[in-house]
Amino acid sequence: MRQVRERCVWSQRITHRDLVPYLIEESHEVIDAVESGTRADLREELGDLLWQVLFHAAIAAQDPDHPFDIDDVAETLTEKMVRRHPHVFAGEVATTPEEVLVHWNAAKAAEKRTRTSVLDGVPRGMPALALAQKLVGRAAGAGIVPQAEPAAPASEAELGDALLALVATARTEGWDAERALRERLRMLEDEVRVAEAAS
Repeated sequence: MRQVRERCVWSQRITHRDLVPYLIEESHEVIDAVESGTRADLREELGDLLWQVLFHAAIAAQDPDHPFDIDDVAETLTEKMVRRHPHVFAGEVATTPEEVLVHWNAAKAAEKRTRTSVLDGVPRGMPALALAQKLVGRAAGAGIVPQAEPAAPASEAELGDALLALVATARTEGWDAERALRERLRMLEDEVRVAEAAS
């Protein structure tokens, strides 16, 4: 990464902001590899995603005011994972996934004491369906539960209400709304290709 940053004219000019579209694309390619690819696909796509992390760290290392490098990133991550796994690295006990989550959430809450809303820290750049599912979960923590039964929409606003109600249902059932739609879209793609081949 250091050689690429030093010797590639394109890479020298790239900023964190410039890399965002590539980071999004590579993240989605990892998801595709997990859901419908081969082990070789997953290995390749994880490498591409890792390259994005290395690239951001290389850019950050050259910041004149607040530089950090990949070692600093790894150190910060290690400290966080140790804090969030006291049942592994300290004397706490967790024998079920639910107990692990209690420790994780307690450590996370302690780290984020400056937050004033349950919505703080939710990335608004998430795909809308995934963002809706995240926000519905956070809203429930604040005692707000959207209507769970979708009504027939007669306007775009009512369509939004119906979509939110479907996401609320997905959360109640423990389903991943984003994944459900992606998997259904894959089926649609297969149907289209079959129809194209038959014509």
